[in-house]
Amino acid sequence: MPVSQGLHHVTAMAADPRRNVAFYTRTLGLRLVKKTVNFDDPSVYHLYYGDETGTAGSILTFFPWPHAARGIKGSGEPVETAFLVPAGALDAWERRLADLGIEARREQRFGQARLVFADPDDMRLALVEAGDLSDSPGWAADGIDAEIAIRRIGGVTLAVSDMAGTARVLTDVFGYSEAGSEGDMKRFVSVSGSDAIDLRPSPPVRGRMGAGSVHHVAFRAATDGEQAAMAQSLVAGRIGVTEQKDRNYFRSVYFREPSGVLFEIATDEPGFAVDEAVEELGTALKLPAQYEAQRSRIEAVLPPLA
Repeated sequence: MPVSQGLHHVTAMAADPRRNVAFYTRTLGLRLVKKTVNFDDPSVYHLYYGDETGTAGSILTFFPWPHAARGIKGSGEPVETAFLVPAGALDAWERRLADLGIEARREQRFGQARLVFADPDDMRLALVEAGDLSDSPGWAADGIDAEIAIRRIGGVTLAVSDMAGTARVLTDVFGYSEAGSEGDMKRFVSVSGSDAIDLRPSPPVRGRMGAGSVHHVAFRAATDGEQAAMAQSLVAGRIGVTEQKDRNYFRSVYFREPSGVLFEIATDEPGFAVDEAVEELGTALKLPAQYEAQRSRIEAVLPPLA
């Protein structure tokens, strides 16, 4: 039975798109690897950030709706997204964030040093020191040395009302293994060891999606066949799955796990260089084929990013 190698991407919501780009590219030093639009609403950007090539597992994406109301966090949603940085990098990051007026605090979780802060829409983020990251080269941005650069997404924290049900999906469908408990939180680690999912129990009280909310979490499938096998496992467990959707840079199916978190299974292929050379990633507005005839109108509506 195929299992996932770990996280593919995390997708969130934002308000001001220009502010979003500035924070994630200039403050955090990620690369804008794709500038496209929401498949269901082409008046809204879909922005992808990651490493140099947008490697699966490094990707954080946003739908920025200008003037969107701030989201209210609740059960059945991701409440923190963590990035991995090299061991010893937190001192430099703490100084950088302080110099930029961003409040951050140190903490330990499951023996790892972490620096916790929020983006301009109050999406909670963490930088987590990790050991060997030689297989995840950093993207060197202005003011951020490659030695401390963010390497990839290290995990998410989910607020869940049915911890056992969520855990079953992680272990039985995606191949994660339980790695321990800390207080009332449980950790599950991917088969590749590339990331961890922390489950935090939460009363079944729904929040409200808005700016700063994480919309969904995507897990990797190397091929369509692996994706189909995972989907079949979900169906066998009486969890409904959507039909496959072509997202141009990967193909996706979606489902809600027992606590209500929206999960996606996304293929590694074809990747972000399918319509742009690597050195040009994120520089041009790329539109899904169904919107290409409307390019002039769409470009007139979308706000500038710089």
